[in-house]
Amino acid sequence: MTRKADGNEQSPQFELPCGELYLVIHRVPAWLVTLVTTATGTGVAWWTSR
Repeated sequence: MTRKADGNEQSPQFELPCGELYLVIHRVPAWLVTLVTTATGTGVAWWTSR
């Protein structure tokens, strides 16, 4: 992986070190936030209507 020479690198939004696996998310996509929010709202609405 190449690094920027100007040092203008942002820190990751999410880091998960788990043994030999190291997950780093630098930017969360807007479609993923929308999907999670919609699924959560649908699940809560379904759960409260039972």
